[in-house]
Parts: sequence; structure tokens; C-alpha cells
Amino acid sequence: MEFNLFTFIFLLAILASVVALLWLNFRQDRAIKATFNEVPKGFTDSISLEDHQKAGRYTQAKLVASHFEVIVSTIVLLLWTIGGGINQLDLFWRNIITDSPLVQGSAFILSIMLIASLIDLPFSFYRNFILEQKFGFNRMSLLTFIGDLFKEILLTFIVGIPLIFGILYLMGVMGSAWWFYVWLTLSIFSLTMMWVYPTFIAPIFNKFKPLENDTLNNRIDSLLQRTGFKNDGIFVMDGSKRSSHGNAYFTGLGKNKRIVFFDTLLNGMEDREVEAILAHELGHFHHKHIRQRMISSFVFSLISLALLGYLIKQSWFFFGLGISLPSNHTALVIFSLILPVFSFFITPFSNLISRKHEFQADAFAARHTDANNLISSLVKLYKENSSSLSPDKYYSAFHDTHPSATLRIERLK
Repeated sequence: MEFNLFTFIFLLAILASVVALLWLNFRQDRAIKATFNEVPKGFTDSISLEDHQKAGRYTQAKLVASHFEVIVSTIVLLLWTIGGGINQLDLFWRNIITDSPLVQGSAFILSIMLIASLIDLPFSFYRNFILEQKFGFNRMSLLTFIGDLFKEILLTFIVGIPLIFGILYLMGVMGSAWWFYVWLTLSIFSLTMMWVYPTFIAPIFNKFKPLENDTLNNRIDSLLQRTGFKNDGIFVMDGSKRSSHGNAYFTGLGKNKRIVFFDTLLNGMEDREVEAILAHELGHFHHKHIRQRMISSFVFSLISLALLGYLIKQSWFFFGLGISLPSNHTALVIFSLILPVFSFFITPFSNLISRKHEFQADAFAARHTDANNLISSLVKLYKENSSSLSPDKYYSAFHDTHPSATLRIERLK
């Protein structure tokens, strides 16, 4: 391991992000305690003190888990990089596969992904079978959990191996402008996955059936006609197979778009409230938020890959992060590991834009449905999901893509 200036910059960035994350968790915990014994103003008629306190305990339990995950993930990152973990794994594959750098690099990256999944496995198990179970949200059986794990691994092999191989190939043959061709490939891949996901991938994990509520179907058809939105169908997903949390979302691209409701959401909402939730989602399409986020993502990935195109030529980048033999595949891995550390402090800006989009979508829903229906549906969602009604403002700035319930409902009123 060769310590250099970049090593110390990296360590300083890690320290700053970890301190910030733990400080934000502390602020959130303090905000929950400050309002624990009193339902926030405006919710006293719709949410009981018991439900409010359950949401507080649930939030605090998630914060404790977050403390542990932040510390463990930081230790793992340090072991991978300056601890020499990536370097040792790279040397291992260099000794096993000597005749094909592409196969060697693909095996290395794939093994990193699988090891990362194994490291996350205890946390995933805890979240589902201890934390979510404790608060009555988990509906997932151990068999479903194991089945999901194997399906994800199989998809990683089927989809991931050709993609990794293709990226490494382009890095090797496209000269100094390889990063542009890799970006183009990843962009096309992302768009393709968005198009095929509803039809081919989502059904691997969940069952989807057409919405059978004729009254609600009529309401939705009328709303779609009023807003000029076309889709490939309205489906109900068996979300109750894994959790009691309710949700609704759009998926797909172009004409291959689907409206999906969790069965748990439909069970707890009146038809007029479901219509209001859908109108909110339609607002995102009306204001082209999906397109804006997609473009932002593509621009960020282009800048990131261009930066990697520069760093991959710098020996200090590799040596400062524990890599003794620079290569395309180690550059990809260490860059993907350290990028979240350095980009952590720009998340409030992206979240600020996201929260602005939520307000715009709420306003669209209020124009095309009764705002009171959206308010009542939001209250039910916050109640059923045990979401905090009064998060700390700084914690929310870093972690929340949606405004707090209080702010959303004040705007709607």
C-alpha cells in the first residue's frame, strides 16, 4: 500500500461523510423524541397518538440499524481499498486466469458483486425478519427471501456478465475516448431495461393481474382521458407477498407503460383516494419529471465516466487506493466504490429538485381531482407505513426525496 495525497483526501472524505451521516441520524432521533408525546398540528383528527408513537419507534429502530450499517459499510470500504482487499482479489484472478484479460476482468468484477451481496445479506435479513417483523410490516417467508436471492443472482449472471464483458472490451479497444462509448452502451442498456422490465423482469418476482374493480377502472379511465395519458394497462401487484407497506408506481417506457398498484394500497384506500394518488403520478409525467431525471442521470454518468477516463491514466489513483497492478477492471471497481463518498454532499441538491417535483405533481393532482382526496390518501399512507410526520429538516434534506407530510398537506390546503 502506497499512501499519497489522494489517500488522505479519500480518508478525509470518508470521515466527513460518516460524521455527517451519524450527526444527521442524531438530529432525526432528537426530532422524533421532541414530538413523541404529541401528534403534530393538523393531524390530531386523523392520526392517533398511538399510531404517531408507533411511527416514532419505527423511525428510531431504523436509525439504530442505520448507525450500524454506516459503520460496517465504512469498514468494508476501507478493507476493500487501502486494506488491500481489491488488490488481493485481483491478484487471485490473475493467477487463476492468465490467457484472457477480458475473462479475468469479468470474473473479478462479478466476484466483487457477489461478495458485496453476501456482505449485505445479514442486513437484508435483519431489515425484513427482525425490524419489519417487529412493527408488523413483514409478510415475506424465508422461502420467498431465499427464492428472491437466487433469482437476483441468476439475473446478475444472465444480464451482468455480457454487460461487464462488453464494457471491458470497449475500454480496451476504443482508445482514450472509451468512456464515451461505454456511456453510450450503458445509456442504451438502461433504456432497454426500462422497456423490458414490466413484461419480462418484474413478473419473475411478483404476480400482476388486471385491475378488476369496475368502478375504480371507470374512474381511472376518465382520469386518463382528461389528462391525455396512454398506458399499456392497469395492474395490481401482490405486494402483500413481502410487506404490508402500500405503494403505487409507473413502470416502462414509451408505449410499454404500466400503472401498478400494490394490493395492500387498494385494500386500505377508497376509490376516490386511489384516483387522487394516480393523478399525482400522472403529474410527474405531465411535467416530464421522469424525462428530466433520466437526462440528469445520463449527464451525471457521462461526467463520471469522463472523470474516470482521466483517473485511469494516473498511477496515484491506483496506488493511493491499494492497487499494485493498474487495470481497467480495478479502475471500474474502485471508482464505483469511492464515487458515493465524494458525491454524498451533492445529494441535498438532487433531493431538493425531487421535492419540488413532488409539489408540482401534487398541484397537478389537485387540479384534476379533489385535493381533499389526495390529502386523506396521504394521511393514510403515512399512517399505514408509519412514516415520521415531523422529520428533522437537515436529515430530510439529505435523505428524503419527498417533502414531509406537514408541508405537502399545507400546500394542498
